[in-house]
Amino acid sequence: MKSLEHKTNLIFDLFFCFIFMPLLVFFGPAHYWWAISPVFTCLSISYLYGCYFVTKLLRLPHLILSKAYYRLAVISIIFISLTYMFTLYPLPDMNFVIPSMSEYQTRVRNYNMTISLWLMFSVVIGYSLTAAFIKELYNRMLQQSILENQRDKAELALFKAQINPHFLFNTLNSLYCLVIGTSQKAEDAFIKFTELLKYTYITADNDWVAIDDEINYINNYIDLEQIRLDAHTTVVRDFSVDDTTVAIPPMIFLTFVENAFKYGASTSMDCKILIRIHINKGILLFETENKIVRHADDFRKDMPVGINNCKSRLSGLFPGRHSFNIKEENGLFKVHLKINLNSHE
Repeated sequence: MKSLEHKTNLIFDLFFCFIFMPLLVFFGPAHYWWAISPVFTCLSISYLYGCYFVTKLLRLPHLILSKAYYRLAVISIIFISLTYMFTLYPLPDMNFVIPSMSEYQTRVRNYNMTISLWLMFSVVIGYSLTAAFIKELYNRMLQQSILENQRDKAELALFKAQINPHFLFNTLNSLYCLVIGTSQKAEDAFIKFTELLKYTYITADNDWVAIDDEINYINNYIDLEQIRLDAHTTVVRDFSVDDTTVAIPPMIFLTFVENAFKYGASTSMDCKILIRIHINKGILLFETENKIVRHADDFRKDMPVGINNCKSRLSGLFPGRHSFNIKEENGLFKVHLKINLNSHE
C-alpha cells in the first residue's frame, strides 16, 4: 500500500512540476515578466511551486472533511497575505516621453501583473486541491479494499474453525453442571470462559460494539490468565471511560493484551503488566507495558506479524484519526494507541 501511495504522489508531482506548471508559465502571462523583472519572475514561480507542495503537506482535503474550519481559515489567510505581499513587489517604472503617460502605463502594467499573479495562484491551488482530493479518495478506497479483504479472511478462518454454537454452549452447560460444587474457583473460571466464547461469537458479525462490553471482555480474559499465573506476575488495570456507550471495533485491543501476557508473564520471576484504557470526550487512549521475559529473539521474530495486521486494520478504520506507537526500551515493551472516535466516516 505504501508503494502505491508513493507512486501516486510521484505521478501527481511530476505532472505538476514538468507539464502543468511549465505550460502555465509559457502559455500564460508569466513569460512576459522576465523582460520586466527576472527576480520577480523567479520569486513568483518559486512561490507557486511552494504553494503546491505546502498544500499537499497540510492535507487540506482532510481538514475540509474533518470540518477543521478554524485551521482552514488561518491557512487561507496566510496564503492570501503572502500572495498579496508578492503583488506589492517594487517593479521598475516604464519610461515614456510624457511623464504622465509613463506613470499611467506603469500602473496599468502593475495592475495586469497583479491580476495575472492572483489568477495563476488560483489555478495552482485549484490543481493542488483537485489532486489532493483524488489522492485522498484513492487512498480511502484502497484502505477500504484492504480492510474488506482482511475481514473476508478473518470470516473464512472463523468459518473453518467454527463449531455449531448450539452444540458448543449446550456442551458447556453440561460441563458446568458437572463442575458445580467442586470448586468455587473452577465455577468462576468456567463462567468467564463461557462469556469469552459467547462474546466472540456474538461480535463476529458486528462492526462496532460498546466500549463497556469490550472492557468486560478484556477483564474476563485477564482473570482467566491470572488463574494459571502466580504472585510473580502483577497485572495493573487502569480503565476509565466517560461514556460506556461509545462504539469501537470489537476485539481491537486483544492482540496487544494477548502479547502482553504471552511475552510479559512469568511464574518464576517478578514482572508487571500494565493495561490502560481511557476515553475522554471521544478521545481513546490505549496503552500496554510489560517486561520482556521471553527470549528477545523469539519476541522480535513473532511480534511484527500481529502488529502489522493491527496497523492495517487501524488504517482502514481510522484513516488520519489515530496514532500508533510501539517501542522497546530497558527491557520493557510499550504500546501506545490514540484514536479520535468523535466521527465515524
